[in-house]
Amino acid sequence: MSLVDDQSAKIPRCFRNFFLCSWLSFRNMFVLMFSLYLLALSFVPLHSTQVSSNDKPIIGILAQDLSTPKDDRIAYIAASYVKFLESAGARVVPIMINQPDEEYRRLFKSINGVLFPGGGASIFSSGYQRSAKIFYEMALEANLKGDYFPIWGTCLGMEQLLLLTNGISLLTRTNTSGVSLPLNFTKEAKGSRMFGNFPDELMDALALEPLTENSHRWSLAVEAFNSSNALTTFYKVLSTNTDGLTEFLSTVEAFDYPIYGTQWHPEKNAFEWRKPYITHTPSGVRVTFFMAEFFVGEARKNFHKFATEEEENQALIYNFSPVKSSAKSIFEQVYYF
Repeated sequence: MSLVDDQSAKIPRCFRNFFLCSWLSFRNMFVLMFSLYLLALSFVPLHSTQVSSNDKPIIGILAQDLSTPKDDRIAYIAASYVKFLESAGARVVPIMINQPDEEYRRLFKSINGVLFPGGGASIFSSGYQRSAKIFYEMALEANLKGDYFPIWGTCLGMEQLLLLTNGISLLTRTNTSGVSLPLNFTKEAKGSRMFGNFPDELMDALALEPLTENSHRWSLAVEAFNSSNALTTFYKVLSTNTDGLTEFLSTVEAFDYPIYGTQWHPEKNAFEWRKPYITHTPSGVRVTFFMAEFFVGEARKNFHKFATEEEENQALIYNFSPVKSSAKSIFEQVYYF
């Protein structure tokens, strides 16, 4: 008998079994804990490594070209977009058109997200298009580096996002100017970032009631979307609608970036009153605030800030005053620049 065999024989079988069971339990526990750790990592959103929250988010809104510049006014922002973001606890900075690239880069490093609003500017060649392109490209680059920076596009803003992603326009004319519709949710909606925390009763209302106001003449047909590899690999379709002839995208979010688009206007239910087809029911108004809370919540994950408090104060929209719009306008109030 070897020395090892001799020593082993001196250890009672019960103790040897105890040590063996203890080792197996420890190993199993380690495997379990490591598996839970890997599972937790899978829930980290997109490219972000941030876990805390920015309680003072500042979001930029793109100004857009006036169709007919007058006096010293060349651009505007509808006040309802400002109220939309402020209702969820954000402050707003107007992003002026026709600024140097360096100014846009400086501003990008100072704000926590950007909203591309609806309107009538050209998505092919305008001050609106140029600033949107610059911020879109900076956001893609930042997010790939772990700098979580969200973008939201409403109506014209969503059309601009789709064009920037695809490179060419696939939009088609639809009869969707001046109508409120229920959303036709896809199977992707329930597990989406945008709608994931919406109450069930509000999702039901969105699916059954005409809560979403549409003011667009152009849409991206589902068929055209499915024909583009650039779009189908970038965006998840959360809802569609139809004008009776064409089924089109109405809500999207990017797979790998905090980029979102609605062909409809979530801000109008609470803040615009001039058109009879805008829904102001309790459910409609709740949609406004839930959408605002979601996007501002995305901006809270970003930690850009202005270099100084003075620079921040000079940039905020509080330095401008909205004015009551003319009777012909669809907006209650407008900021002119």
